[in-house]
Amino acid sequence: MSRVRRRRLMGEINVVPYIDVMLVLLIIFMVTAPMLTQGIEVELPKAAAEPISTSENAEPLVLSIDAEGNLYLNVGDDEKRPIDATRLVQLASTVLQRRPETAVLLKADFRVAYGDVVSAMVLLQRAGARKVGFLTDQVELEALQTG
Repeated sequence: MSRVRRRRLMGEINVVPYIDVMLVLLIIFMVTAPMLTQGIEVELPKAAAEPISTSENAEPLVLSIDAEGNLYLNVGDDEKRPIDATRLVQLASTVLQRRPETAVLLKADFRVAYGDVVSAMVLLQRAGARKVGFLTDQVELEALQTG
């Protein structure tokens, strides 16, 4: 009469490996998040405008103008190096020919002269952009009315 003891099944989940994985992912995201922000430093004008909707999979074409009037496009060899008008039209038209639904946005420093902004819009129009949106810093409507 040998008696065999059976083990009871354990119905609990061991969460320690999941916690380790989550901590590793958290560290990876904390390290890579600052590297994802890129672009040219401009001081945007403040406006109480509604955000525009863009498709999830298409990155918008963003033309930036800094305080000195230099043009930067978020496509090309080096996005942080100023480009001339001819190169801007070439790059933008290539993107717009491949993906005509691409949103075209203009991000200008608030100190840039209105004429420079209009000239940049004309260049985008030559490249094939039908609509151009403006990027601004979001502020509350009451803040605009008071000052």
